[in-house]
Amino acid sequence: MSVEILMQSLNSPIELRNVYGETLIELTRENNKIVLLEADLMGAIKTNNYQKAFPNNLISCGIMEANMVGVASGLSLRGFIPYMHTFGPFATRRCYDQLFLSIGYAKLNLKIIGSDSGVSAAHNGGTHMPFEDIGLMRLIPKCTVIEISDHVMFRDILKQVSSRYGMYYIRIVRKSMEQIYKEDSTFKIGKGIVLREGKTVAIVATGIMIKEALLAREMLEKEGISTAVIDMFTIKPIDKELLIRYANKTDLIVTAENHNIIGGLGSAVLESLEKTNSKVARVGVEDRFGQVGTQQFLQKEYGLTALKIVETVKENL
Repeated sequence: MSVEILMQSLNSPIELRNVYGETLIELTRENNKIVLLEADLMGAIKTNNYQKAFPNNLISCGIMEANMVGVASGLSLRGFIPYMHTFGPFATRRCYDQLFLSIGYAKLNLKIIGSDSGVSAAHNGGTHMPFEDIGLMRLIPKCTVIEISDHVMFRDILKQVSSRYGMYYIRIVRKSMEQIYKEDSTFKIGKGIVLREGKTVAIVATGIMIKEALLAREMLEKEGISTAVIDMFTIKPIDKELLIRYANKTDLIVTAENHNIIGGLGSAVLESLEKTNSKVARVGVEDRFGQVGTQQFLQKEYGLTALKIVETVKENL
């Protein structure tokens, strides 16, 4: 792992959907066994250029996600490396039985990209807004669950999983994210990253909530509350060792996620610390369905903000 953190976040103009197509073109040039599967969202995820470069390596399955998983299982059995993309709810709950049995139980190879995670689905509304996908995928034995922090991480993780066998669920924001890491950083799957040190509170965050965690830290530090921030981008297998270390050195752990607090990052952290005396508080979606709105509106509506994190810290210290 060679991670370099930007001391000041930048609004990155690089959309993750562009990174997906470009990186897979690069990977397929090196290994023609890679095959992309799409469910009528090639325009949304920008894989049109990939199809032009490798017309025989992209299969458009239509809006038939369960069938797409069946195609993936067949490809895996024949030694291919399938990458499957669709919006998060359709990549998980719509075809969950097929994922569980045809890939997980069968011990096959599939890289699942679930885009428009949580409130980043915005105007697509509640039907397209997954607050449960991490919970579902954590329940499949041996499935690795990752939530991407920025485009730098996405590029590296896509490259890593191409040579790792097994089932991976990679949760992304489809468009641009705040850039956290310097270009060409590499990441170790299963290991959290300490973005900022602190002694009183540790905020453990993923995805879009990392930006909010860093903003919350600035506010808390001004009030004399020493605050660590950890990017726990691998939710399964989670970095239990790092969590226990910070549980022992701080008075409070606060989790922050763009997901239902039931079954997601907060649940995973609580499970990891069940044999400790740690105090854990969770910031996330509190058992609700999604709705239509801008991402900014939805983050306020569901309490996915730096202010909510600060409030939670003060309530629980």
